[in-house]
Amino acid sequence: MQKFFVLYCMPAAGLEDWSKTPEAERKAQEDDLKVKWDAWAAEHKSMINATAGVGKTKRVTTDGIADARNDVMLYSIVEGESQEEVAKVFEGHPHFMIPGAWIDISTLNYLPGMEA
Repeated sequence: MQKFFVLYCMPAAGLEDWSKTPEAERKAQEDDLKVKWDAWAAEHKSMINATAGVGKTKRVTTDGIADARNDVMLYSIVEGESQEEVAKVFEGHPHFMIPGAWIDISTLNYLPGMEA
């Protein structure tokens, strides 16, 4: 089995727009998404090693440290036989209920001596 790094993304500006949705409507959308996400995760739990949301970003460059924004909402570490197999599992994922959302799946290539 190979390990893969899955990024759940959406445009940062889209999150700002969505936060302007009336609270009752937004809560109903969140609840619906959570039910569908939980069902998807339960169906595929054998391949999911970890999933977590990401918070505020600090960007470190040669110029220093600064607050930054990016389009990453969550990540998962998953296992599968191939990148193609894993990608097929994510087709129709509930994350796509979010307008403009996408999912990136990358192979994990550990550096020697730095395996998790």
